[in-house]
Formats: sequence, C-alpha cells, structure tokens
Amino acid sequence: MSMYLGIAVAPTLFCWAAARFAPALRDLLEHVLALRRPAPQPAGPSLESLVKDLRRLRAEVRGPGPPTRVRRVALLAAYDDVLLDLCRVADVECPLDGAPPGERPYVRLLTEAVLEDAGIALDPPREGPAAA
Repeated sequence: MSMYLGIAVAPTLFCWAAARFAPALRDLLEHVLALRRPAPQPAGPSLESLVKDLRRLRAEVRGPGPPTRVRRVALLAAYDDVLLDLCRVADVECPLDGAPPGERPYVRLLTEAVLEDAGIALDPPREGPAAA
C-alpha cells in the first residue's frame, strides 16, 4: 500500500516543488551567471581624457599657427572632433554638429561656451603666484 501511495503522490509533489521553486532557482542561476560575466567597458574615451585632449589641442590652436595649411586644417578638424566627443560624453547639445564650413569658427565658440556652461573648464587651472 505504501508503494502505491508513493507512486500516486510523487508526481504531484514533484510538480508542486517545480512550480514553487523554479522562479527562485532561475533567479539564482541568472545572478550567478551575471557575476561571472565581465563588467561592460565604456565605449569611447573617458570625460577626463577628452578634457585633457581638448586642452592640449586648444593650446595648439591658440598658439602660433602650424607652418602649413594642411597641418592647420588637420589641427582644427581634430579640435572639432574632440569638441563633438566631449559634447556627446557630457550629454549637452552641440552647435558644432552639422555646421557649414563657413560658420565653423563662430559655431566652435558657441560649442566652447556650451561646454563651459556645463561646468567643463576648457582652460587648465593656473598654478603658482600668478593664479591669485
């Protein structure tokens, strides 16, 4: 009789246990698999490295011009690219995006103003007695 009772009750108990504990086991399995996955790497350079690049390029743009027109155009293109990337990372509107070539210098100034309004200092902080 006990064997008959075991055969009759076992499928019911198995189905009940599966329905009761399956979601918890699935969540536990997902958690364990998530711990084993590597952390996602951010796409693109960080805000700090972009600000560093922008300050370096800004100093070159403001300094004595490059000896050739090709270098000057390449320098301004690199500066514009870093401005665009910095606007994307800082999540601010970029006036430079899609500006016609004739208006680039003016729109570049507007983009710099937008970034400074967002709290990004484009000029490096001064050090020493001249800073006071």
